[in-house]
Amino acid sequence: MAWFKRSKQNIDPESRKNDLPDGLWEKCSECAEIFHKKQLEQNLWVCSKCQFHFRIGSAEYIKVLLDDDSFKEINKKVRSADPLQFTDTKKYSDRIAGVMKSTGLYDAVRTGTGKMNGREVALACMDFKFIGGSMGSVVGEKIARLIDKAIKSKLPVIIISASGGARMMEGALSLMQMAKTSAKLAMLSEEKLPYISVLTDPTTGGTTASFAMLGDINIAEPKALIAFAGPRVIKQTIGRDLPPGFQTSEFLLEHGFIDTVVSRKELKNTISTFLELVS
Repeated sequence: MAWFKRSKQNIDPESRKNDLPDGLWEKCSECAEIFHKKQLEQNLWVCSKCQFHFRIGSAEYIKVLLDDDSFKEINKKVRSADPLQFTDTKKYSDRIAGVMKSTGLYDAVRTGTGKMNGREVALACMDFKFIGGSMGSVVGEKIARLIDKAIKSKLPVIIISASGGARMMEGALSLMQMAKTSAKLAMLSEEKLPYISVLTDPTTGGTTASFAMLGDINIAEPKALIAFAGPRVIKQTIGRDLPPGFQTSEFLLEHGFIDTVVSRKELKNTISTFLELVS
């Protein structure tokens, strides 16, 4: 014989779920503080308690950096042709189609022109949601075309990097983009046009080894992972423990690899100031 009896309404597992809709809250991975997404967006996706910078996509960076409704995207629908007919756990062509559908992007970078505090700029912004922001032939081609447009229109170039490195599904064709983008940036330099590189979390592999580190000014967000190979690979290779904070923005600034570390809230005005100084 039961001593107590509960009503089914009070123990319905779905009743509490309806009070807290999914997708409205985010937890800071640094301090575990919980925020409403609207609150995070208003704070530019930076934790108001510990200043941890959440990873954001290209659409968010465009909102952060450019004046309202000034961005004009170019070469939007350029996409990979799967030159190697690559297959791992699935066909590369199927993977591309799936990521395009889930993200609304055609590849891992968006390029275009817009205004930053009233100044016309050429902007390329990588997006980690698209196969880890990996650099394939489309990324290299879109950045190359953007630089060509900047040279023709006499515009400064800004590239926001967020990448896991070269895209293995395109093999050597992906690695060729390192030389391609570097050569285009050399042409931009010959025209005396400034290039500002912004490194976000993470910026690694072939992206770091090419255009991400070639800026006239290299800016990084706080505590971003910036590297060629990951810390685990390096530790296994050299057989030694790595120093604290290894491969973070602050570590690279201390060792002279970047010029400054800037909070996302100050990024737009800092870049504008640099452009005023070098233009």
